[in-house]
Amino acid sequence: MKLKAGIAALFTMAAVLVGIDAAQATPQGDRDVIANLWSWNWNSVARECTAHLGPAGYGGVQVAPPQDSLTRGGAVWWDVYQPADYTLTSKFGDESQFAAMVRACHDAGVKVYADAVVNHMTGQGSTSYGGATFSKYTYPGLYSPDDFHYYAEDCGNADNLIHDGDYTGSARNVQNCELVGLADLETEEGHVRGAIAGYLNKLIALGVDGFRVDAAKHTSPADLADIYRRLDGSPYIYQEVIHGAGEAVQPGQYTGIGDVLEFQYGRYLREKFSGSIADLRTFGETWGGMQPSGRSVTFVANHDTERGTGTLSYKDGAVYRLATIFQLAWDYGTPQVYDGFTWSDREAGPPHSNGFVRDAVCGGGWECLHRDPAITGMVGFHNAVRGAPVTGWSAPNGNVIAFGRDAKGWIAINNGTGPHTGTFATGLAAGTYAGVTGTGPVTVNGGGQATVTVPAKGAVAIVAGGTTTPPAQVPVTFNVNATTTWGTNVCLVGSIGALKSWDPAQAIPLSSAGYPVWSATVMLPANTSFEYKFIKKDGSGNVTWESGANRTYTTGSSAATIDATWK
Repeated sequence: MKLKAGIAALFTMAAVLVGIDAAQATPQGDRDVIANLWSWNWNSVARECTAHLGPAGYGGVQVAPPQDSLTRGGAVWWDVYQPADYTLTSKFGDESQFAAMVRACHDAGVKVYADAVVNHMTGQGSTSYGGATFSKYTYPGLYSPDDFHYYAEDCGNADNLIHDGDYTGSARNVQNCELVGLADLETEEGHVRGAIAGYLNKLIALGVDGFRVDAAKHTSPADLADIYRRLDGSPYIYQEVIHGAGEAVQPGQYTGIGDVLEFQYGRYLREKFSGSIADLRTFGETWGGMQPSGRSVTFVANHDTERGTGTLSYKDGAVYRLATIFQLAWDYGTPQVYDGFTWSDREAGPPHSNGFVRDAVCGGGWECLHRDPAITGMVGFHNAVRGAPVTGWSAPNGNVIAFGRDAKGWIAINNGTGPHTGTFATGLAAGTYAGVTGTGPVTVNGGGQATVTVPAKGAVAIVAGGTTTPPAQVPVTFNVNATTTWGTNVCLVGSIGALKSWDPAQAIPLSSAGYPVWSATVMLPANTSFEYKFIKKDGSGNVTWESGANRTYTTGSSAATIDATWK
C-alpha cells in the first residue's frame, strides 16, 4: 500500500507543482538581511532583536528548531534536529518564552523565521527535553509505525536499513530512505502532511513569518508543495538542498515552491578569498551550480559548513569577516549573516546548564559577527543599495576590488596583507561621506573620484545621502591663445562634472574680450585631478577638437590660472 502511494505521488508530481504558487512570500520592504542566531535561546534572541538587530537594520532572524526533541543533556548540537514531539518545549525555552521572543522581534521590526525539521523524527527511542517518552517509530498522539517509510518496501533493498550520507544517483533513495538512520516520515500520506502543517501553523499563529526547511532534499517537492499549501497566510519559505554535481536531487527542483539556501555561494567565496577576489567580477548564477538571485538565500557559513571544509568560518578570522562584507555589498540573493557558538569539538552543543542553553554572551562562548560595526554598517549599505546594479568595477590587483551600486553606494575591499591606496571612480556626487565600515570619512571630488587607503583585510564603503560637508571649491582661470574666423567661438570641456563631462553640447564658452586670448574662470573642486581640452564651435554647431593628448591638471586649495596655446 505504501509503495503504491509513493508511486502515485511521483505520477502526480507535475500536476502538484503546477498548482503551487511559485511566488510564495518573500522578505518585504527595504530590510531583508537575515541574522542566523543558530542555537541562541529564546530570551537571548528577544534581547538581541531589541538591542541590536532592529536598530542595525536587519529584516529577519532565523532561530533554532523550536519543537521538542531527543535529549542528549545539551552535550551535542544535533539533538534538536531529531524531533520527538511538536510541542514547543526545547532546550532553548518553552512556548511562552518563544511567543515573547516573536513579539519582541516584531516590535523591533524584525521578522522571525523558524528552522523547521519536517523530513524525519528521531533515530532511536529515548526521552525528550520536554519529558516525552517515545520509540523510533512511535510518538504517542502524533505518529505510529504506519507513518514512516520502511525497508525493503520503500527503498527496495532490505540491506540498506541505514544510510550514512547523501545519495547521488537515486532521488527515490534520497527522498524515501532514512537519512543517517533517522525515522523517515511518509510525507506522501495525508495524515503526515496534515500533522506537519498543523505544527507549522501553530508557529504561524504565534507570529512566525516563515521557515528554513531543514533537509528539504530528502522530501520530494510534490510532498512539500502539498504541505506548504496547507499553511495559513503566506509564510516565507527557504529550503536546505545540499547538492553536488551530478546528483539526482538538485536545488532547481525546489525553486518552484520556495527559495533555496545557496550552498555553492559560500564554496565559491572560500575559493576566491583564498586566491584572487578580482575573479568575482561576474559572480552569480552564470558561474554554475547557483540558482537565480531572486530564489537564493546566501551565506558565507552555516552550522553544517563551518564544521566541514567547504566554506570559510569564524575560525578564518578577518577573511571570514571580509567575505561577509562582500556578501552584503554584492547584488545577489537574500543575505544571511551566521552566528553560532565557539567550538573545538565538532559534536559539542552550545553553552548550557542542566542541558538547557544558557543566555548568549558575546565573547563568552558565542561568536557575534552580526554585531561587528563593519557588518552592521554593511547591513545599512545593503538596505540603501538594494536593487541597484553593480557598476564601475575595478581591480587594481588580485587582492583589491572596488565597485559601485549604480549611484547609491560604493565600496573598495582589500584582501591583502597590507594597506592599499588608490584613486577610484565612485559614481557618487561630490562631497564628504561618512564611511560605513568604521574607516572614517571619504571625500569624493567633482569628477566622482575618491582617493582612499583601504586597510589590510578591510573595506571602505559609502552610500548616497551620507554627505557630511560640501566639497571645497577653487576658482581656476583658463586662458588659451587661439585664432578663429568670424562666427567661431572657443569653449572648454573636460572629464569632471564641472567641465561638463566631455559633452561638447554643454561646453563652457570662453570670452574673446582679450582676443586672440580666450578666457573663462570656472569653480572646480579643490585637490582634484582632471583632463580637459579646448574646442571650437562655428555658427552651424560644427565642433573642432584640439589635436593631441588630453590636457591634465590638478587643482590645489587656492585659486589658479592656466595659460595655454591652441594645439
